[in-house]
Amino acid sequence: IEEEDMVVTISHRGYIKRLSVDTYQQQRRGGKGITAANTHEEDFIEHLFIAHTHSYLLLFTDKGNIYWLKVYQVPEASRYSAGRPIVNLIRIGSDEKITAFIPVREFADNMSLVMATRRGLIKKTRLKAYSHPRKGGIKAIVLNDSDSLINVELTDNSREIIIATGLGRAIRFHEGDVRHCGRVARGVRGIRLKPGDEVVGMVAADSDKTLLTITENGFGKRTAIEEYRLTARGGKGVRNIKIGERNGNVVSVKAVSDVDEVMVATKSGMLIRVPASGISVISRNTKGVRIMRLNQGDVVVASARYVKE
Repeated sequence: IEEEDMVVTISHRGYIKRLSVDTYQQQRRGGKGITAANTHEEDFIEHLFIAHTHSYLLLFTDKGNIYWLKVYQVPEASRYSAGRPIVNLIRIGSDEKITAFIPVREFADNMSLVMATRRGLIKKTRLKAYSHPRKGGIKAIVLNDSDSLINVELTDNSREIIIATGLGRAIRFHEGDVRHCGRVARGVRGIRLKPGDEVVGMVAADSDKTLLTITENGFGKRTAIEEYRLTARGGKGVRNIKIGERNGNVVSVKAVSDVDEVMVATKSGMLIRVPASGISVISRNTKGVRIMRLNQGDVVVASARYVKE
């Protein structure tokens, strides 16, 4: 099996496919994007990331379970095909949705998985604890009924964590604040949420990166990680971006540097690939710039960072 980088996309209804990275030609910020998938009317691309053919994909669901897949087991498809239902490739519960993916080459001793939930909890477990794939999947985190797992990051225990919310708050703390716990454990408080707010993203950041925040109406900005003051976990955080009628709520945060490219996907299946350097670096308490022009009724649903090695 040829060793190469693939774009893997997963749709809202659970269709997965891979295609070569070169299929997407780079575009300038503010353009319309190209069609990424002929999705069903009610379907759209929800996740998109870059992975190597020989990596494992660790797939985490909103219910806190983990499943395994080799990238080459994901069917290769054209830009216009919807792909295959993930349920055909792994045994996933019918009421479960996949919310996070970690491509890993090897289960190294010094690596950990940091998990964040919609209600603001965070948990850290050693990657090694998940190195024995099982057909039916296993528990990765224990959740309350009203909570769900929204993101998982692979870390080397020296990183800083930023948790961001839909209503534009963000908190930054060192991952050392979160002690390792076993596979079957609950999380600890990562951020204190205001009523009606929820966590939309979590990144493991390096201080030389910027935090890219993207809102549902296609606006966004980059802000230096340093601007988010380092605090203990469990606080209310600081303002990350001004939300409101123009911007809509925050849908995505990613840690990016100037050399990165960013993919942004909308509900209708449009995709745009822009250089991160084309998105202004401005302060926290601002509204941001237009990153993507949306058609009437369309909204941004996902973004991903792409680094050419």
